[in-house]
Amino acid sequence: MRSPFHVHLVAPSNEDSTYIKPLWAATLAAHTPDDVELTFRDDGLDPIDLESESDAPDLVGISVNSKTAARAYAIADTYRARGSLVVLGGIHVTALPDEAVEHADAVVSGEAEWIWQDVVRDARCGKLGRTRSLLRRAIYEHDDYPPLFGLPQPRRDLVKSIRYVPFDVVQTTRGCPFPCEFCSVSTYNGTKFRFRPVPEVIAELETCGPRILFGDDNVMIHTKYSHDLFEAMVPLRKHWVGQASLAALHRVENVAVMARSGCRALLIGFESVADEVVRHAGKKQNKPQKYREVVRCLSDHGIGVWGSFIFGLDDDSPDAFERTVDFCIEAKVTMAIFALLTPYPGTALYKRLKAEGRITKEAWWLGSDHDTDAPFYRPATMSREVLRAGWVRAWRSMYSTPSILRRYDFGVGHSWIQNVAYWPLNLLMHELAEKKIAGGDRAWRKHRTLDIPLGL
Repeated sequence: MRSPFHVHLVAPSNEDSTYIKPLWAATLAAHTPDDVELTFRDDGLDPIDLESESDAPDLVGISVNSKTAARAYAIADTYRARGSLVVLGGIHVTALPDEAVEHADAVVSGEAEWIWQDVVRDARCGKLGRTRSLLRRAIYEHDDYPPLFGLPQPRRDLVKSIRYVPFDVVQTTRGCPFPCEFCSVSTYNGTKFRFRPVPEVIAELETCGPRILFGDDNVMIHTKYSHDLFEAMVPLRKHWVGQASLAALHRVENVAVMARSGCRALLIGFESVADEVVRHAGKKQNKPQKYREVVRCLSDHGIGVWGSFIFGLDDDSPDAFERTVDFCIEAKVTMAIFALLTPYPGTALYKRLKAEGRITKEAWWLGSDHDTDAPFYRPATMSREVLRAGWVRAWRSMYSTPSILRRYDFGVGHSWIQNVAYWPLNLLMHELAEKKIAGGDRAWRKHRTLDIPLGL
């Protein structure tokens, strides 16, 4: 009796990989024919030994972002050497399909679920990538962004592990119209809003656990839709976290409806505390003079704030590092993430810096150590060395013991993230700052003293 066709999905890892359940794998699983044997492996949780392992599924599907590209290509090359067919997809492949196809039998450019069944069908028939034009025969792509109606629910049974953050990932919208120069979201999901019907989202949420992570790039990107969704969520009594733009957080009614629906924390892209910096970066919705008011309003509604900041934007001054940490401490931000400006392929930033001759390592994503080599461009107002040293200093200052103590908000009625989870979260970030950011220990998670899977 012939064995069923075996499709194996792989989430490649690198030192920045997270412990968040990969929604892409659960989504593709829902679009995979029932008569296919489907398996999944997270290289971050269960590292693949490229030298000693010998499994050879019929088809291997790998999702790639820029920071996992080198590892993804190595995994793909190994499986192909064993005789497996390999298809690569994801945001990095969409930006650089011609690079990725050198390591695969075919690649998917754009959102994969709309053409995934074509990929599986062609692989089963021995025609993977051969049904397109001769010039681009190995590239599967679609030219539009279909509406998000009637989608099958993700198969979460495929991505279960006690090591994942205990949140089920749900997506409600796609697309972003904001022209942020450094962002690659619109490259992959388009520049127009697309929304899932609220009843379909609620039906999916009813099958999920008590904690939800919204995978949307902005949970309040369209206020009417968001209000309808969050009001419908109130009876479900879920606790959720997500990402939000500052554009809608200045209005207390928007914050209030998120709190009623169970919001407990938001990751917010502040990017910079300087007006001229955010304005020139295309983040006109960010008003630094209102940041403290927004943080206070969210905190008063029981919503913790995880601030996201970027160092190295063209108008950054050498005191940006200290000013940013000072803001976080004074505003009592629950946590903060500091990123070095990174020219991701396909973005307007990468194209501009390359045209200006400022990229110092064009295919930086093919390197083995993204942290040590960064930044990958010449900043406008300081040297690369000064930028990197300031970045390290900001991390260490933010998660120093005095900062952790000063940022704790003793307010009444705050969420469990602001109260109980505040201390282990910040202690883990202290380890990250000292051991990985400052100490250069790329394997710090393997032997850290606090074993908390927080997606860091």
